[in-house]
Amino acid sequence: MRPKERKTDLKARFGQNVRQRRLKLELSQEKLAEAAGLHFTYVSSVERGERNISLENISKLANALGCTPADLVD
Repeated sequence: MRPKERKTDLKARFGQNVRQRRLKLELSQEKLAEAAGLHFTYVSSVERGERNISLENISKLANALGCTPADLVD
């Protein structure tokens, strides 16, 4: 696997993990974004695997989802 493909796969998996947890908690993207102090379009792009998200924002999302950052990263 090429390095660029691996990075893209990681972003996609992270986004899927965020989405699964959000849906399990029955939260909209807007409610999750509000709880995390982020914009809902940012959350949407994270879930689609389009963002190279910072550690700080990973922590914000994890806190809003009631999990650890490690839970969101395979």
